[in-house]
Amino acid sequence: MSRAAREDGELWIGGAWRPGAGEALVRRDPAHDELAFSGACADDDDVDRAIRAARAAAPAWAGLSLAERVERLEAFRGLLEDAREREALAETLSLETGKPLWEARGEVRAMAAKVPITVAAHRRRRAAETIDLDGARGATRYKPHGVLAVFGPFNLPGHLPNGHIVPALLAGNTVVWKPSEKTPAVGAHIAGLWERAGLPAGALNLLQGAGATGRALVEHPGHDGVLFTGSLPTGLAIRRALAERPEKIVALEMGGNNPIVAWDTNETAAAAHLILTSAFATTGQRCTCARRLVLPEGRTGDALLERVVTGAKAIRIGAPRADPAPFMGPLIDAEAAERVVAAERRLVEAGAARLLALERRAAGSAFVSPGIVDVTGVAERPDREVFGPLLQVIRVPDLDAAVAEANDTAFGLAAALLSDRRELFDRFFAHTRAGLIHFNRPTTGASSRLPFGGLGLSGNHRPAGAFAVDFCDAPVASLEAERPALPSDPPPGLPDLAP
Repeated sequence: MSRAAREDGELWIGGAWRPGAGEALVRRDPAHDELAFSGACADDDDVDRAIRAARAAAPAWAGLSLAERVERLEAFRGLLEDAREREALAETLSLETGKPLWEARGEVRAMAAKVPITVAAHRRRRAAETIDLDGARGATRYKPHGVLAVFGPFNLPGHLPNGHIVPALLAGNTVVWKPSEKTPAVGAHIAGLWERAGLPAGALNLLQGAGATGRALVEHPGHDGVLFTGSLPTGLAIRRALAERPEKIVALEMGGNNPIVAWDTNETAAAAHLILTSAFATTGQRCTCARRLVLPEGRTGDALLERVVTGAKAIRIGAPRADPAPFMGPLIDAEAAERVVAAERRLVEAGAARLLALERRAAGSAFVSPGIVDVTGVAERPDREVFGPLLQVIRVPDLDAAVAEANDTAFGLAAALLSDRRELFDRFFAHTRAGLIHFNRPTTGASSRLPFGGLGLSGNHRPAGAFAVDFCDAPVASLEAERPALPSDPPPGLPDLAP
């Protein structure tokens, strides 16, 4: 159901729904141009109100036992696993993003799985520890930061912010969450599930809005940190805004210009499948999508590339509910489609050869077809993330040159090698700079039980996944003795206070 139908407001603050006081916020779905959300952005006062609500709720929420907080998270998980609720959220995700319904259902399943995975990671990685010292005991315990601001992206608007919200709440923090302005209906739907799960008022607060709302939230002095997934420019802006606030935790995940290298494999069909999945999953709108395909010069590379181009031509594109189901839906909006078309055009103007032209399905449409360009001869290739179904091919003479091409980026999120030879992966792993390095798996593969994050411009060494529990609280050291005691060997110069 569209969030446009709700009458009691689009913001959830302090356990109550209320209308936003800022500019109008309207979202139309990218497949059919139907209304998906109608409401208003949060203004500065709304942001302040949400921060204050989270701060007021923080002591009681942090004061609960871990088991009590797990109980509330499990109630949320139970709703996600209920057949009707699961389908309703999948439909909202599919409507607002344009992704195929089968993919939206998978995203909801990943959201539900995040709860037990996070609980297990928290118990494993954040358990209190003690050591014996000379006449005392040393202890390490963990305390929540307080109030955390969470920013979610539009491409996986349920799963990715959920990967910050769940560990933040589990650790005892309260949260102020701003979804992408392109997926406000998803945000409202999920907040409604948390409400029904019995989360205490103010433990999670929802703000809708675009850039102005985001800036007000980042710059507000009342939070204790920002957990962000999104574009590089926005992530850098957050880093600059908080440069003189070292007391605030900042976790950034900002995408990548990811390589997939195919070398010495006879499994041509399987390799082509993995390349197509890496490049065109979610219509190329994943931060882990392969943007660059590195192949050997000669007949082996030619044969694989032919399979990839042929496969890309056959990818089914369509609306989320089309039958038979599509692999690719539209991009998030028509402006995104125009940016990808323009990026392909600039590469061709710089000397790239079109192997498969990226085409817009209709003027003003968010639908585009996959594009593949050979950029081997382009001397100055732009090192940027093109967020759409555009794959650049680079031909090289040997594996060392392939690794050099893989590392020829300031980003460092994901990389993959496709090969029949394990020793080549050992070399690739040792010399490739990325936070996710896969072997005979797509670059888009990830597990919430593993770390998820990148190097360079892809992040700031705060990997999410199971490791998100590490930045959602602070380790506190204690030296403890049961009673005060005089030292047996006091340092020189201090008076002898023994009776």
